Amino acid sequence: MFFVKVVPMLYREALNRAIDETMEIDSNVVLLGEDIGIYGGSYRVTEGLFAKYGEKRVIDTPIAELSIIGNSVGMAIGGLRPVAELMTANFALLAFDQIVNHMAKLHYMSAGKITLPMVVRLPQGVSKQLAAQHSESYEQMLSSVPGLIVFAASDVNYAYHALKKAILLDDPVIFIEHELLYNKEGEVDFESDIDPFKARVVKEGSDITVVSYLKMVDDVLEAVPEIEKNLGKSCEVIDLCSLNPIDYQTLAASLKKTSRLVVVEEDHKKGGFGSQITSWVAEEMFYLLDAAPLRVAGEDVPIPYNRKLELASIPTPEKIVKQIVEWGEKSGL
Repeated sequence: MFFVKVVPMLYREALNRAIDETMEIDSNVVLLGEDIGIYGGSYRVTEGLFAKYGEKRVIDTPIAELSIIGNSVGMAIGGLRPVAELMTANFALLAFDQIVNHMAKLHYMSAGKITLPMVVRLPQGVSKQLAAQHSESYEQMLSSVPGLIVFAASDVNYAYHALKKAILLDDPVIFIEHELLYNKEGEVDFESDIDPFKARVVKEGSDITVVSYLKMVDDVLEAVPEIEKNLGKSCEVIDLCSLNPIDYQTLAASLKKTSRLVVVEEDHKKGGFGSQITSWVAEEMFYLLDAAPLRVAGEDVPIPYNRKLELASIPTPEKIVKQIVEWGEKSGL
């Protein structure tokens, strides 16, 4: 029988396949969340799984995020491998007590006697006119909690492999997706051995290290040709993939080549996740830098509903080009 090694699929289809395959090999894997059963999920990630595995393993829950995560914690303690879906990261705020005080801490507080093999999937970020209460990014809070592994899937192949490995880990994982990536097309290489903790060098370069994650990786790649044309220099683009822990080794190897750092993130600049990367560079790589790091980030405002204002509040390929080119010229690149 001929086995196709590389298969084109959508981002949401890759997530679906990862869940399906782990449920098939391990009967302890269960799903729970709002509308994930018969309806197939708000973003169609769980489509078809209810019909295949039934209501005991694909559980439609009430609109009660605290209960969803609390039940997942209990299931994990009891030996199951729950995969909880929250409809948006904004709603995760209702479950932060369970996420921070139980999901993240029980293994440590029980001296390792309790294990929590569980995953919380949550989409986040600015989609299209979903307004402030459905458009936030909370990776800066989640990745700062000791005890939580945090993955951010920007790539179809990574989404498949990382989610599959996250479900089979014996540690609690926050798996962040982006609302505008679900219909992104890509290829899954089933023979690739993806380390979900390792950053991806998406494009090699020699003069500027541009670090990003989630949807901003695509926006950076769209901006890079214009940046290189204007500055006459080449950019190395790195997708962080894992936000906790961070693969500093890959970042350090890139900065030793380029000596210049740009971090691009969709989140608000004040207190945003990118500050962790720039502070690490200042502390550990300062004497290798030829210029101060640049952060390209969202504005410090609630995300507006109006589409023009919404786009004005976050980085776009055009803004990324403008800010990096101005920074490069100012710093003598």
